[in-house]
Amino acid sequence: MSALTFDQPDLARALAAASADELDTLDFGIIGFDADTVVRRYNRFESQAAGLSPASVLGLPLFTTVAPCMNNFLVAQRFEDAAADGTVLDETIGYVLTLRMKPVKVLLRLLALPGAPLRYVLVQRRL
Repeated sequence: MSALTFDQPDLARALAAASADELDTLDFGIIGFDADTVVRRYNRFESQAAGLSPASVLGLPLFTTVAPCMNNFLVAQRFEDAAADGTVLDETIGYVLTLRMKPVKVLLRLLALPGAPLRYVLVQRRL
């Protein structure tokens, strides 16, 4: 697999095909979650940046337990709307993470494909 980048096209499919070890080599955060919003994938970069171990995140609901600061119309609602409409979601937004840390400006890329088992929130810390 060639190195994946935060802004490359068709990234949702590439993430789905990547192994956990491959995701751990990337320089941006990856949180993969299922239709019930339970976190199923969590890469090393995001773990270190957020200060949360995979053991404390995997198997928990993303928007109510892991990252309730994303449980709003800007993030969680976009996933719900795409699922309800059966449409592709691929949007990048400026965002400020606030939970368990001082506010941090980031770019979030929201990815979901109709019928795919996992959806993704990608987190790129701004320099």
